[in-house]
Amino acid sequence: MLKNLKRVLIGRPLKNEAMGKEQFGIIWGLPILASDAISSVAYAGQEILLVLVPAIGLLAFKQLTFISAAIIGLLILLTLSYRQTIENYPNGGGAYIVAKENLGIIAGVTAGAALSVDYILTVAVSVSSGVEQITSAFLPLRPYTVIISVAMVALLMVGNLRGTRESSRIFGIPTYAFIVAILSMLVVGFMKYKGGYVPPAPTVKSLGEPITMILLLKAFSNGCTALTGVEAVSNAVPNFKEPSTKHARTVLLLLSVIILVLFGGISLLANIYRVEPGKEAMLIMMAEQIFGRGFMFYYITVTTFVILIMAANTAYSGFPLLVAVMAREGYVPRQLRMRGDRLSYSNGIVLLSTVSALLIVAFNANVSSLIGLYAIGVFISFTLSQTGMLKKWIRDRGKHWFPKALVNGVGGLATAIAVVIIAFTKFEEGAWLVVILIPLLVYLMLKVKKHYMSVRNQLRIPPEELDKIEIESDRYTNRVIVPIESINKSSVRALRFAKTIAENIVAFSVATDEESGKEIKERYSKLKTDIPLIVKYSPFRKVVEPLLKFIESAEYDYKKGDMITVILPQFTVSRWWHNLLHNQTRIFLERELLKHKHIVVAVMPLRLKDDKATESGR
Repeated sequence: MLKNLKRVLIGRPLKNEAMGKEQFGIIWGLPILASDAISSVAYAGQEILLVLVPAIGLLAFKQLTFISAAIIGLLILLTLSYRQTIENYPNGGGAYIVAKENLGIIAGVTAGAALSVDYILTVAVSVSSGVEQITSAFLPLRPYTVIISVAMVALLMVGNLRGTRESSRIFGIPTYAFIVAILSMLVVGFMKYKGGYVPPAPTVKSLGEPITMILLLKAFSNGCTALTGVEAVSNAVPNFKEPSTKHARTVLLLLSVIILVLFGGISLLANIYRVEPGKEAMLIMMAEQIFGRGFMFYYITVTTFVILIMAANTAYSGFPLLVAVMAREGYVPRQLRMRGDRLSYSNGIVLLSTVSALLIVAFNANVSSLIGLYAIGVFISFTLSQTGMLKKWIRDRGKHWFPKALVNGVGGLATAIAVVIIAFTKFEEGAWLVVILIPLLVYLMLKVKKHYMSVRNQLRIPPEELDKIEIESDRYTNRVIVPIESINKSSVRALRFAKTIAENIVAFSVATDEESGKEIKERYSKLKTDIPLIVKYSPFRKVVEPLLKFIESAEYDYKKGDMITVILPQFTVSRWWHNLLHNQTRIFLERELLKHKHIVVAVMPLRLKDDKATESGR
């Protein structure tokens, strides 16, 4: 049943040869990688105003324009910088690879950890914000915000598990629909104002505080969420069709132009239609003023909701590929580099979904609470990436190296300043958690690498020693033990198999009382076999300890260098819930025995029929 459900949700497995068809070009690459950055226009301006309006009232809208201009300037710097990164590092990994190769392992792993945190938060923030938009228009849904948000994460997970090609089709169209919606709102909004429309007078209340640098910096840090997702294109270059570098650079340029127009336009429009943020989503309130409660209002509401949900899809493109690159180099579990049935990095997709859903539940899908954790991770990766590129240009030089170094140098300085601003202004709002979490992740990643290096060194056979190994003449002496709980078809099958692999065989049983020990001896004596049976009494009902004591005892006469194969009889049931009705002694026994390097554990299975089949056979 589970296999059939998996096929329905995810689709049939794809062969490795289908990998080329799973890559995307500009048309579908733009929406799948740009949805995060493009969607931020739905909440970035709102988050700036949420800081400014309560403090300075109507003056906040004028400051919104200046802050938006500063953010757009930073966007232009990042676009120029990452176009150079794409050209020089076309194999993906983005900031992680750039920082590791130019600044060292610690810097690279820090960039990878920071980006991983950012991608996880991208899913949590985007989904929570999307659900907030829809519940602003349909208030009866508000009590179900968390449930809807988790369901959306599950939907994103399934869509991405279906593969890159299908997910780009599923999630691409809503991005274009949102772009059309916002462009329409900008055009109609400005035309309506020019035509003489006078927006309702805002009822904004403020504390009348002065405009301070701290206040502006805090608002700026909130608005920097508009820049998250810019790095995703450089991380996902291998997902583009050839020429992948050209396609990726084009997508990054288009992404930046779209953000400039939409984010800048919304900021200017907010100065005209001065809605009060906080009561409902700012974008939805502006749409209601411009279009009324007609078709376009609901079109914008729905497309905004969908794009914010789809924005999380940028993380689904970037995170699995990033951790796959890190897994190949041994800094995260290697299971994360494995492709699933549909050639996507399915383990990375499931991990991203699980952690993001837990964050949504923990923070009650509250965007303002999650925003405090957001952006700092991606700006750390921005800084490390640009600094790494700067060092590369200074070291390698080459044609036109100075203007390239200047771009990366200014970009690195600007994003470093942004990191300090975000960390300082949002520290008490939750940034402290990310500041602690990133170093912790770096420590754990280095421990993972150390473990893999240790395993590699212990398993490695030097080339000069390969020709000295003589498997045919230097064989192990195999001794077999068959633990049996009772005399049944499963244990008899294991004893028969034991005769095929060794001559030195012992059947071993643990009795918890004298009566059960006597019974198994009587039943065993009726078998026509020369395999001796050893029964040990265990008054404390232990199973593993008596077996290990027997192996180490003089009675067994174990010689150093011999290998002991323990064959565990195991019947398997036809239905999953049947397992709950049987003890799992075999699992504990196997786990303890495998701790000993001279013991080999083999499981001898016996498949049992379904209960209905047994009844019909009577």
